[in-house]
Amino acid sequence: MHKLEEQINTAVSYLKGFNYDRARVGIVLGTGLGQLISHIQVEKSIPYNQIPHFAESTVESHKGQLIYGKIGDTPVIAMQGRFHYYEGYSMQEITFPVRVMKALGIQQLLLSNAAGGMNPSYKKGDIVLLDDHINLQPENPLRGLNSAFFGTRFPDMSQPYDLQLGKLLKTAAADKGLTLHTGGVYVSVTGPNLETRAEYRFLRLIGADIVGMSTVPEVIVANQLQLPCAAVSVITDECDPDNLKPVSLEEIIAVAGTADKKLSELFVAVIKQL
Repeated sequence: MHKLEEQINTAVSYLKGFNYDRARVGIVLGTGLGQLISHIQVEKSIPYNQIPHFAESTVESHKGQLIYGKIGDTPVIAMQGRFHYYEGYSMQEITFPVRVMKALGIQQLLLSNAAGGMNPSYKKGDIVLLDDHINLQPENPLRGLNSAFFGTRFPDMSQPYDLQLGKLLKTAAADKGLTLHTGGVYVSVTGPNLETRAEYRFLRLIGADIVGMSTVPEVIVANQLQLPCAAVSVITDECDPDNLKPVSLEEIIAVAGTADKKLSELFVAVIKQL
């Protein structure tokens, strides 16, 4: 048995003791995006450092808790904070929670992130539904894993984001009068530094609308596991290389906070239908 398989089984056994295996939907909350928790009827909250083989979140605004509860009648698992490659973790450590949630029985995965908007039609505080992505991370979470337990070694990525979940998100946004940009292409980079003007020009040239430091590894693993997923980005800064202004993490968190209400409303409306 692969060491990672043993670790997943150990974490799953531990979480089953707190009914996490009843969840149908998994949620990953990005930087500055935590208001959704207030919509959950929380039954259990466990710090990551108490869960076998989970990494610890080291980023400001990532509280590092795995929450089980209900949104409406839908049982959910919510990651209050995620892991990033720039924190020093391997891609297998970063994506470990997705594998654990799938092994616990979730049927859909919703992800959020705070990201820089390079598409000039995106403004601070906008929310964007991802349609595709570009992976510029230096390591792949599937590297070295060759066991049926993990899924196919060569997953197809022609449609990485689930169309049905995307349709539900679009409909929910329209019903609530929220502006949801669609067709977004997210490029995932290592970080933690933000990009230079030349890098923004390059990323735009290769087809990206949004840039961030997460999400893609988790989506790759979700596709390997045949776990339908959807992701929404909150635009926290406008990345126009010809008019680039310095930005701090504090500003990014503040802008994410202003858009968090919209994102939470959107996710809640969809989760209640799942």
